[in-house]
Amino acid sequence: MESKLSYLAELGVETIYFCPIFEALENHRYGTADYEKIDPMLGTQEDFARLCRKAHAKGIRIILDGVFNHVGWASKYFNATGIYGDGGAARDENSPYHDWFLWERWPDQYKSWWGCKTLPDFNKQNPDFLHFLCGEDGVIRSWLRAGADGWRLDVADELPDEMVHALHQAARAEKKDGLIIGEVWEDGSTKMAYDVRRKHIWGGHCDGLMNYPLRNALISYLLGGNARQFMLDMETLREHYPPFAFHNAMNALGTHDTLRILTFLGTGSAPRGDWSREQRAAYEMTEEEYLRGLWRLKMGFTLLFAFPGAPTVYYGDEAGVTGFEDPFNRKTFPWGGENEELLAFVSRLGRLRKTIPALRRGEISYLAAEQGLLAFSRTLDGETVIAAANRGDRGAHLQLPFPAVDALTGERFPQNATIPSHRAVLLQKAP
Repeated sequence: MESKLSYLAELGVETIYFCPIFEALENHRYGTADYEKIDPMLGTQEDFARLCRKAHAKGIRIILDGVFNHVGWASKYFNATGIYGDGGAARDENSPYHDWFLWERWPDQYKSWWGCKTLPDFNKQNPDFLHFLCGEDGVIRSWLRAGADGWRLDVADELPDEMVHALHQAARAEKKDGLIIGEVWEDGSTKMAYDVRRKHIWGGHCDGLMNYPLRNALISYLLGGNARQFMLDMETLREHYPPFAFHNAMNALGTHDTLRILTFLGTGSAPRGDWSREQRAAYEMTEEEYLRGLWRLKMGFTLLFAFPGAPTVYYGDEAGVTGFEDPFNRKTFPWGGENEELLAFVSRLGRLRKTIPALRRGEISYLAAEQGLLAFSRTLDGETVIAAANRGDRGAHLQLPFPAVDALTGERFPQNATIPSHRAVLLQKAP
């Protein structure tokens, strides 16, 4: 990973979010075995601390994945398989971890994540468990002390509000800007979980959420939906969210839980329900599908990098990686086989996002949102940048406030502009 920091810096990356890196038996590591150890397949604590130092030297921060709702049944805490000796809650009723879990009948009946018995749920009201996470030498603070800068909370809507608040407090106690991002797939202001309206973005809980509502609205638009619906959905979100949550949202087109975005945009749908795993794994996009996915993805990336919040790229999406849902979306990175055109395009967007303050902190205002034409401006301290996209098959008219130049290509546009079909532009006032 250290050797790829320069690659990431050239992309304009300022934050790396790691999926779980702690010791676990599965490749995906969402069934944690030991929160206090880096998985040996990845390295050591010393390797992690060194990586953080080198990343910080390049202006890159590190966000870790906190999977605190449930744990692996083969973990040191539960230890159903005996990998960790005779201790653990499932093997010793007197274990200090026994009350960390919700037993219906010890040792083989217990609450688990969505009924998956290999992922027993934690008793999230247990004070010893909460201290293990949030204490001065707990998981949250110790890894921030080791060099991390924040946490993304897995299934945040399944964690009690009081627990999320405690995690947030622990992060802030260790680092004044320690970040907490929650995994929530819906509008976080109206989210109901277990008959409780959640406090995700009320302050003192999550600093921002994964912005799946943006992803859904953007994909719908790119696949033929009306731009007006995108505007309405996003203005509703802006109305619901406090400014800190709206501007801290983790905006992504692809994640480890979704189809590869190039495949989704190129084929226009998820794989057929009757396809076997073998068919999903072997599927190769046609040239027509790939080219269609490519122009849609470039449009999507342009809007993503121009929209308020933190544009987030799932590894390999910038290089043209394809694939259906998990595990087919977790291919290795194609070093030496990247789509160079797409990679250069995303790198350009990353550099513009870093160098144009209006793209980072500017207020948003919509100029057009009808059928295939979508345009909005970001304005800060008198500087305005306009993101305009046309997914239609013909050029679309857009009246601009000034003659402009596309920051992506250098192409000039008059005030009475025509946005080319299948294209998105980032327009600045022409000199």
